[in-house]
Amino acid sequence: MYKLIAIDIDDTLINDDKEVTPATQTALEQAVAAGVVVTLATGRAYASAQAIARQTGLNVPIITYQGALVKNLMDEKVLYERYVPQDAVRKLFNYCVEHNLHLQTYIDDKLYAREENQKLVDYATLNGTKYYIEPDWEKLVPQKTPKMLIIDDPDFLDELSPILRELLGDSVHITKSKPHFLEIMHKEGTKGLALEFLAAHFGCELSETIAVGDSWNDHEMLEAAGLGVAMANAIPALKDIADFVTLSNNEDGVKYAIDKFILQTAQ
Repeated sequence: MYKLIAIDIDDTLINDDKEVTPATQTALEQAVAAGVVVTLATGRAYASAQAIARQTGLNVPIITYQGALVKNLMDEKVLYERYVPQDAVRKLFNYCVEHNLHLQTYIDDKLYAREENQKLVDYATLNGTKYYIEPDWEKLVPQKTPKMLIIDDPDFLDELSPILRELLGDSVHITKSKPHFLEIMHKEGTKGLALEFLAAHFGCELSETIAVGDSWNDHEMLEAAGLGVAMANAIPALKDIADFVTLSNNEDGVKYAIDKFILQTAQ
């Protein structure tokens, strides 16, 4: 019944040790062998997501930057891309400079920030990403970026989000991938729209797709898919809208979902 499954990476596909377990790896391979398109859908940059996708042996287009970039793994052909509108980029840079907030931007799949600090170091370590410092942020503004990211205290970001929505308008999509990561993309840079695009690309109906995730940035994808699956370790709001809650990322929750809904070997 299901022809395509889109899986988030962090706290979903990989466990807390940042590994795809052998059991989950086998389930991915079995799903592919059964003729199902298995893809990743992540807020990570393409370069970071690509490493995990290649490690799992996938060779399909993957959804990156929260849906702002869909790109082939084999020939690296870009199938879908949306950049943060120029006006919004400038406004966001100005706001973050004025309020001394840590803002990161991605240009040509490279991570840039105005200053080096612990937030940047920790983020780069978490994602296995190299970073570049450009103190003259005016040089960064005109460059095309699929995603901008503010790192701060979760409660502060919850207060900041509506302020930025008013400042930047409806040309952007603002979401949280983790409690302390506030991410800004083009309004069409969502995992849900990217899933719609990929379903059409592979000639299947959205009702024939599964989406698996754990954070609020996955909700558009779970809502768009024929079957929305939340991890046991997902935030409560995502579990509330999911069609099914699987096991946690430390209990091979992705494998369980594949076994149950694709291979139909689990109860």
